[in-house]
Amino acid sequence: MLGVALFASQFPSFLFSLFGGVVSDRYNRYRVVLATQTASMVQAALLALLVAFTHYTVWEVLAFSAVLGIVNAFDVPARQALVYDMVEEKDDLGNAIALNSTMVNVAGLIGPAIAGLVLATYGASNCFALNAFSFIAVLVSLWSMKLPQGAARKQAKKVSEGLREGWSYLMNTPAIGRVILLMAVSSLFLMPYFTLMPVYAKEILHGDATTYGYLNSFTGLGAALGAIFLAFLKSGNNLKRLLVIATLVFAAGLILFSYTVSLPLSLLFAMMSGLGMMLQMTLVITIIQTNVSFEMRGRVISYYAMAFFGMQPLGGLLVGFVSRRIHAPATLMAQGILAVIIALVFFPYLWKERLKASSASDIGTI
Repeated sequence: MLGVALFASQFPSFLFSLFGGVVSDRYNRYRVVLATQTASMVQAALLALLVAFTHYTVWEVLAFSAVLGIVNAFDVPARQALVYDMVEEKDDLGNAIALNSTMVNVAGLIGPAIAGLVLATYGASNCFALNAFSFIAVLVSLWSMKLPQGAARKQAKKVSEGLREGWSYLMNTPAIGRVILLMAVSSLFLMPYFTLMPVYAKEILHGDATTYGYLNSFTGLGAALGAIFLAFLKSGNNLKRLLVIATLVFAAGLILFSYTVSLPLSLLFAMMSGLGMMLQMTLVITIIQTNVSFEMRGRVISYYAMAFFGMQPLGGLLVGFVSRRIHAPATLMAQGILAVIIALVFFPYLWKERLKASSASDIGTI
């Protein structure tokens, strides 16, 4: 059911991400993000009311998860592309993307710890209610933003034509296509290890919701450290080589975590896994953001979103199916070994191939 829950929340993003990319390139991205964040707040509030005041079923919770997945299909391309609009000095774009990831993962560090404590002490409905209230801060922040003039512009093209242009652009820039393919493979086989974290907290480490919160928090800590490292990374570094190294760090974290039964060591290796995963995710989106033309950015990011959101729910189902037969530790070990194989397969294409950093005037060249 954990695999089904992941599938319900993320597979709709896979189905609608391409349309979300077209919307991002076609309309005012700032307004699109305002709309999607408002919709997310409404979804969170309704879910809290459902759990608090009705005799809900698991299928109703899964339906709300699917609604959030649809919203995210439009939110992610617009929100990621909006980072470019916010940064006036384009030479600082890579650092800005990493700082954005840092903030996301600091939230990932603090949020699960709070959620675990609230869940154990006050119940699920209060967790969902707190999540709904958190969107107030998001919306106030968006309303306070002052974007540079000309950051948003319309494109008078049909949706079908926009979709064709996005695919054609990706096929003609294999350097970008390969990193998106790497993200798709990792999202299918590696990142769904999160599906097994509740199992580890309860059955391997003999803990409870608080233990689960700690595992998530240390994963978030590792992710935050990775994002901080990239935020202070000097321009001119070969990001594709770093991408190979990040995949190997991710592999090491999964392998070491797989058969660990000590909570302190589990937290350490969870942090290593989060570090490798964050480096991988942020490097891919940085390569895309700094090497894709402005008018195609939303659509290319939508393919990234498809790779990220579309493969994970399928992988979650796969991990859930496999773990029932060979148990969670063996499944996680297999994922770590697969990560090594993935790094070796992509090594010839990423280690030698170098993307030339784009300036403000020639952004979009490879």
